[in-house]
Order: sequence, then C-alpha cells, then structure tokens
Amino acid sequence: MRPTSPPTPIRQRGWGPSSLSMGCPGRRTLPLLFVCVPVYLYGVSLQEAHPIGQRKPFFERLRRLEEQFRRFQEVTLTHLQRIANNYNVSYNVDARFQRLTEESRAVALAVNRSQAAMQVDLAHLKTQMRKTKRRGRKVNARLRALDLTLSRQQAWEEERQKAPQDAVSRLALDVPTLQNALARLAHQVRSQSTRLAALEGQLQVANPGALAQGLILAPHQPDVSSPKLHQERQALRPPPEHKNLSQDFAAILQGTQKPPSLSIHWASPAVPGDPPQLAWPPQGPGKICNTGPVFVFPNASTENVVFLSPGFLKALRALSFCSWVRVASSHLGTLLSYATEENDNKLVLHGRDSLVPGSMHFVIGDPAFRELRLQPLLDSRWHHLCVGWTSIQGRYWLYVDRKLVASGSHFRENYEIPPGGSLVLGQEQDIVGGGFDSAEAFVGSMSGLAIWDRALMPGDVANLFSEKKLPAGAILTLANATLVGGFVQRTNCPCLEDCP
Repeated sequence: MRPTSPPTPIRQRGWGPSSLSMGCPGRRTLPLLFVCVPVYLYGVSLQEAHPIGQRKPFFERLRRLEEQFRRFQEVTLTHLQRIANNYNVSYNVDARFQRLTEESRAVALAVNRSQAAMQVDLAHLKTQMRKTKRRGRKVNARLRALDLTLSRQQAWEEERQKAPQDAVSRLALDVPTLQNALARLAHQVRSQSTRLAALEGQLQVANPGALAQGLILAPHQPDVSSPKLHQERQALRPPPEHKNLSQDFAAILQGTQKPPSLSIHWASPAVPGDPPQLAWPPQGPGKICNTGPVFVFPNASTENVVFLSPGFLKALRALSFCSWVRVASSHLGTLLSYATEENDNKLVLHGRDSLVPGSMHFVIGDPAFRELRLQPLLDSRWHHLCVGWTSIQGRYWLYVDRKLVASGSHFRENYEIPPGGSLVLGQEQDIVGGGFDSAEAFVGSMSGLAIWDRALMPGDVANLFSEKKLPAGAILTLANATLVGGFVQRTNCPCLEDCP
C-alpha cells in the first residue's frame, strides 16, 4: 500500500502569510490574522477528519500519471533503442556495402588479371603447339628424306657391289669363247709365221746380196723396199705380254684375287626422284686472300651465334648467298637461318648430325626444302659456296668452287620471303632469335659472306671465286654483324690458309 504523503502546505493552496498580508494591509493585518488562524485551524481539522476520502482521487491520478509516464518512458526508450539500432544497422550496412564493393572490385581485378594471364598462357600454348607441329612436320620430312636417302644409298651400294660381280660373271662365262679365240689366233700366228718364213726364203733366193747390202732394217726405220712384207711383219709381230685370262678369272671367282677397283663415285640427286650423278672431286682453293674478316665457330655450343642486322628490309622474290666455308666437324651444321613470327624457317641452310654426313637442307618457307649433297666440304679445307633461288619457275642452283653441282626448278614458285625477321649465322632458330639446338650448330669458319636480292650469273660466281671481288648490289655482308655471341672469334687474316 502506497504511503500517504504529508499534508499540502498552505502555501500550495494560496493561503500563505504573504497572501494574508496582501489581503490585510496596514493596521488591519493583526485582526485579520486572528481571524484567519482559526479558519486555517478549522480547515486543518477538517482535512484530518477526512484525509483518505479527500486525497485518494489525487493519488490515483498521480499514480496513473506516473504509470503513463513510465509507459511513455519505456515506449520512448524502446523507440530510441530501435532508432539507435536502425542507425547502427544502416551504418554497418553502409560499411559492409563499401567493403563488399571494394572486395568485388578486388575480385574483378584479380579475375581480369587471371584472365589476362590465362590468355597469355593460352597464346604461349598455341605458339608452342604451332612450333611443335612445325617441328613435327620438319622431323617427319627429315625422317622421310633420310629414309629415302638410306634406301637409295642401299640400292646404289647393292648396284655398285653387283656391277663388278656381274662383269666378272659375264667374263667368266666368256672364258671358253676367249680361249677358243686365243687358240684360233695362235693358229693364225703360226700359219702367218710359216708364210713369213717362206716369203723370206723366196726373198733370199731372188736377191742373194740383199743381206750384204744392209737391207735388214733397224727396228725404228720403215721398210720402204717391201711395204707388203712390212705390213705382214707388223701384223704377225707378237702381241704385248698378257696374262692368262682364264687363270685370272678363276682366281677372281675363287676369291684369291680381287677384281679391279672402280674409281666411280656417285652422288645423290638434289631433287628426290632424279637419277644419281657423278660426284665432283674435291678442289683445292689455292691461295685465298683479301676475303675480309673471318668468323670462327670453335664448337657446337648453342651460345655461338652471329646476328646480322637490319635483316631483310623488303620482301625477296630472289636471292643469292655466297661464302667461303671451312667445316671442322662430321656434319655441315647451320650456315644461315632467317625466322619470322609466322614461320621460324623462312630461309634456312642447315645440316644436323642426324642427317647423312654432308647433307644440307635448303629450306624456303618450311616445310618445303631441297636436299643438297656436299660431302666434299667435310675435308676441313676452304671451299667457296654459292646458293641461288628465284621465284620464277622456282629455279635454284648450287655452286661449289665456281662449279655447278646441283640445280632444279619448281621450288617455291611465285613465293615471297617477307621482311622484318631475325637473321643469324651458325645456329638454326626454332623461335625468333632463339631456340637453338647444338645438333644443328655450325663448327668451322666463315669468310667473305654476302647476300644479294637477285640471282647471280655464272660469270659473277666465277669472278667472285677467282678475283675475290663482290658483285654489285649486296644487301648484307659480314660488316652487318651486330652481335657476336658465345665463343665465336672474329679474326683478320691476309689469306685464309693462314687462319687457325
């Protein structure tokens, strides 16, 4: 039960001394006081007589007001808390949204980077796939060429081995015929000898003083007195000393005597399908002087390379490549390699250790190539090499020491070698400016190298070989060597024979 509050002071009711003094000014104040005090006491007594009945409605209203205020306060606090929560939530949502935006941007940037890296990887993968396919085609072409070359060499070796045996067998079959011919020839010789003796007897009978007059002629003087007798003596003169053919063939067949060796050397054709040709004998270049700087490639390291710059400035529909070359290994290696982004074998003159020794591939726009046989260049001596090509009818030719040793046509007709590629000496490029293989490296020396954008005439090649003067119009020489890598040495020798 709520405790009762003390009686309300009279000041609250408006009955205070100030109000009394204001009601009884001056000298009437004291009598009014005496009048008001009893009235006040009477009112107090009345309040004490009925306190509960008078104060109950007031406290009820006060209690209700307090409850209403409390509920209002609670509702207000609840609303305030909701507002605060909503403000915090909205603030957190904004912060989170900003963080999510930043994270999405970071994720998008990472995705873009990953996509760019993936595209680069895919481009590299495509490039590697194309290069692998080109290498595969190149290897397949080389394998086919090697298989064809080996099969032809085996066939030629078999023919070379069979030729003497066939000749011996044919001669062995002709031995009886030869013996019969020899027997007939011996019989004729005996008969002619008898006839000659009879003629000499008749001559002595007809001219008994002929011997005394010195008509017996010296062996080196002609017998003018008797032309017929002289002819018969010449015919009946015994033949030069010869061996017994039957015994010789029998010895050959029994294996006790070797057949005569054949000095015929065969070379493979430049174009597959052509008949074999006689190999040209190695030629000594003599004294070779005034050819310019010499580049020496001492070993098969992939770092040994010479770059020529600026390369081809315009498209080529014809070219000539000439150089003095001395090979110091068992295979030729790569003399020249021109690569572009489209094709790493636009123009190549190279051999490798897996090919037939002395075999070189002349490549224009891989996979098209021609195989050139240059075995005489493997004698560790200086040789002059010239290779030419023109897109008109696809004609090509090869000169070694100013002699034409190979030629053909229908090789890259109406083709054009594009400009802007990488041109190197001594290495074969599998990518632009790189991808070298030691199996294709050149080991030896080069000098007097030059390239023309036209086909040289035979007279130009001969003059270049003999006079050591470059024909006009060379677009590249060894003076264009801008980068010499690895162990390559550049030397200046008065004559090539003096170079190490």
